[in-house]
Amino acid sequence: MAKSLLLWTLKASDATLAVTEVPRDDDVTIKVLYCGICHTDLHIIKNDWGNAMYPVVPGHEIVGVVTGVGGGVTKFKAGDTVGVGYFVGSCRSCDSCGQGNENYCAGVVLTSNGVDAAHGGTATKGGFSDVIVVSEHYVLRVPDGLALDRTAPLLCAGVTVYSPMMRHGLNAPGKHLGVVGLGGLGHVAVKFGKAFGMKVTVISTSPSKRQEAVEHLGADDFLVSRDAEQMKAAAGTMDGIIDTVSAWHPITPLLALMKPLGQMVVVGVPNKPLELPVYAIVPGGKGVAGNSVGSVGDCQAMLEFAGKHGIGAEVEVIKMDYVNTAIERLEKNDVRYRFVIDVAGSNLGSAA
Repeated sequence: MAKSLLLWTLKASDATLAVTEVPRDDDVTIKVLYCGICHTDLHIIKNDWGNAMYPVVPGHEIVGVVTGVGGGVTKFKAGDTVGVGYFVGSCRSCDSCGQGNENYCAGVVLTSNGVDAAHGGTATKGGFSDVIVVSEHYVLRVPDGLALDRTAPLLCAGVTVYSPMMRHGLNAPGKHLGVVGLGGLGHVAVKFGKAFGMKVTVISTSPSKRQEAVEHLGADDFLVSRDAEQMKAAAGTMDGIIDTVSAWHPITPLLALMKPLGQMVVVGVPNKPLELPVYAIVPGGKGVAGNSVGSVGDCQAMLEFAGKHGIGAEVEVIKMDYVNTAIERLEKNDVRYRFVIDVAGSNLGSAA
């Protein structure tokens, strides 16, 4: 179970020291160094999904250093640099867990605002805190050489795009990948695609993002999805598409971009149903799949790949006293591309 020892709630002035349980034998105590701010945090803070359990302690893109381990811990020791992602528990006995897909376990325990039924139904507390305690089974080793602030968003945004690319064969050199949206997830998908040796085309409604996509992130091409002529010219050219957009948008024009047997993976979560006419997929044998973050194994493999290729998110590092302003800016999509809180440098007063 994720337990924050020093909790930092929604307002910067509301920091409170929480009573915690004695760590269990398999627990790892982690001093939080950096924590990314995800759109999911925004939804929880604003109770958009009606499931917020206040006082909420957000944060599930956590990088820190181990300060202590339980007697049964074998994978980590004090001083190790580690990460914690979107979830911190699962039943470990169902088919999904048995196949290494803990992220799809019906009993998955989210890092923040999750319900840990095995421990009295208490709410989990996330990474907007000095210290977090997590079972070693859900702790990740951060490879040497990665910039820790840029690594934090990989624990959610990174694995969310990496995992389906691996699962659906969208990682083969020479294949053509379309990336819809150039935000927190999309820009990392571009980086992974290029590291795999793929041709990558960014698809966006915003022509102003062309220079960023091509010159800074290294995309091979850029399509304006509202330009019918551009879309028509690119029809049938892509092996697969990663759709990262969380706002409602038409997907039929995107499906037309793929070759027969092409695969689209939806990782954004629009608040209205997407429209999928059968004629858009049946004649070409095309597929549409969803993906929710990734398993522990997926996330560790993603970190190793990122370490090998020097991949990190583009971030704006902030202190904790700027969090409320950052949340307001995030709501307006005013960030390039991820806010990351310098928790250790925010002078919160450590409980470690």
